Amino acid sequence: MAFYAVYIEEAHPSDIWQMQSNIRDGVVFANPRTDGERFNAAESCVRKMGIRFPALIDGIDNTVERLYTGWPDRLLLIGRDGRVVYKSEPGPFGFHPAQLEGALARL
Repeated sequence: MAFYAVYIEEAHPSDIWQMQSNIRDGVVFANPRTDGERFNAAESCVRKMGIRFPALIDGIDNTVERLYTGWPDRLLLIGRDGRVVYKSEPGPFGFHPAQLEGALARL
């Protein structure tokens, strides 16, 4: 079993919808327009959030976000066959660890 964070499009870019909490936390990015800009934003967020498992980055075309409707953030469990076994409601308020735990146990 492996766990990954997938960085998708920026939820609160400074040039579209900036939140005060982003300013307070020093996580302020314009909407990335290239893969390189998205990589830089993802790298900074992973570092600032202290994520300690591998992070993957969706391409600038947002393919992963469109396929899995991950915005703004979700928990997903993908089975060995590549199918979605569990998908949380949008986070962070839709995250219910007991539901994910139950889905993991059923695998």
